[in-house]
Amino acid sequence: MTVPIVRTRQLHLQIGNRVLCDQLNLSVTAGQRLAVLGQNGSGKTTLLHALLKLGPTDEDRIEIDGRPLSSWSRAELAKRVGILFQDSHDDMPATVQETVMLGRLPHLPAWRWESEQDLALAEQALKTVGLEQLARRDVGSLSGGERQRLAIASLLTQAPTLYLLDEPSNHLDISFQIKTLSLLSDTVKRDNGALIMATHDINLAARFCDQVLLLHGGGAYTLGAQADVLTDTILSDAYDCDIRHVNTDCGRFFYPGDKL
Repeated sequence: MTVPIVRTRQLHLQIGNRVLCDQLNLSVTAGQRLAVLGQNGSGKTTLLHALLKLGPTDEDRIEIDGRPLSSWSRAELAKRVGILFQDSHDDMPATVQETVMLGRLPHLPAWRWESEQDLALAEQALKTVGLEQLARRDVGSLSGGERQRLAIASLLTQAPTLYLLDEPSNHLDISFQIKTLSLLSDTVKRDNGALIMATHDINLAARFCDQVLLLHGGGAYTLGAQADVLTDTILSDAYDCDIRHVNTDCGRFFYPGDKL
């Protein structure tokens, strides 16, 4: 039986007195892409952070590759799990090339310089996101969209097994949203990885993810196949807003209805 890349067992997440999810039993296997949806403050980002030891939680209720999260060192985890944050953290002076190479740090033995293979991975990642001509530019001179593309290139250079994406469409125009998520979706399927994407965009979730975790607030959630969770009734209840859909050549498209 295949061991899930990530699994939670009756996971409870809470901030102060606010319960975000309760008794969450989640399993994501190789090749799967999971969308995490919900209103602002429902716990999407908190869940992603919990999977990477970035917030307080019961780590024995989270497993990566069949091992409790508590047994993973941060150095080990960085080789297997990568995260794209909502906002770029690139305040230090550095070039685009230097920044993208940070993705290789978890894989480098102490005091070892990057190999030709490491450099080739970074170069290919920059080409993939269309930044190869800006390799010598200072990061501080980039636009918001360019910084987001650089963060994605660094994640590709890291080459984790589990990709955690927190609002990956931030600052990206519609063309790069589709290109980026198509690329990451193809990557996890090709490399037997997995992807968990927290997003506000129901339509991106419908287009690129096969599983959906919908957080309703107060600890309640709906988890299942995309077609079963993304229904007008379930979405309208979760978002406290009338949501409807139409069928298109690219799949279902969701939009707010007239009722509030």
